[in-house]
Amino acid sequence: MVSNKAEIEKIENYAFNMRKHILNMSLAAGAYSSHLGGGLSIVDITATLFGAVMNHDKKKPQWPDRDRFILSKGHGCLGYYSALCESGYLTEDDLKTFEQPGSVLLGHPVRNLSLGIDFSTGSLGMGLSLGIGVALSVKMKKRKSRIFVLMGDGETNEGSVWEGVMAASQYQLNNLVAIIDKNGYQQTGTNKEIMCIGDIATKFEGFGWKVKVVDGHSVNELYDALNSENNSNKPLVVIANTVKGKGISFAENNNDWHHIVLTKANYDEAMEVLLESGGET
Repeated sequence: MVSNKAEIEKIENYAFNMRKHILNMSLAAGAYSSHLGGGLSIVDITATLFGAVMNHDKKKPQWPDRDRFILSKGHGCLGYYSALCESGYLTEDDLKTFEQPGSVLLGHPVRNLSLGIDFSTGSLGMGLSLGIGVALSVKMKKRKSRIFVLMGDGETNEGSVWEGVMAASQYQLNNLVAIIDKNGYQQTGTNKEIMCIGDIATKFEGFGWKVKVVDGHSVNELYDALNSENNSNKPLVVIANTVKGKGISFAENNNDWHHIVLTKANYDEAMEVLLESGGET
């Protein structure tokens, strides 16, 4: 658990600021639109990773011993760019260029090491395999870096995910951490309606993974799961139960907010709700 109250407040403040950044980016995107719901659901995860768990240095973005982060659900990039801003890799002015012509901040991450983006992602189901390759390389070089791969629960419909799950277990990649953003939705409906994923924890256990299930909006639970030492020979999956659209009450569990053009009226209402909440999630 995060025993230091100041550390908890730091992460929670990260997350609160990130949600404000997300609304500002979505407004800036205008008619280019943005994936708002799935970006909001991962905020507490990425805030905990970049704010307290991952070993990284904004002054040395290509430091060989850094931990790596791969956003396999690339459309959730709002929850990534906002974390990079809070960590000092990006400025608020950078965020204002989101989805604009010529911007480096597109609707899916494009590799830019100087900005803390190690991989281009967006084709669902590919991120875990990327992470496996990096984890293997790190082990071969005897480095202590950990590799964090954040996937959507709907993304686990992809067969390539399960090929990766099997391979990670085979190679005993205990430096690999997969995180499932389990918000219950995908693009056009709920997981149950589109492709039921069933008991995903049991599935991962069956493939030889170490499994932890947490509240994806609890800083304490996330920190405890993500920062714990893995003394086994198994890769770790953290299944984070989340709420799509978290932090904006009228967007929560509302799949209309999966991908939208955020109007000024929507923005004003959402920002008012967020500010009234004081960051409580």
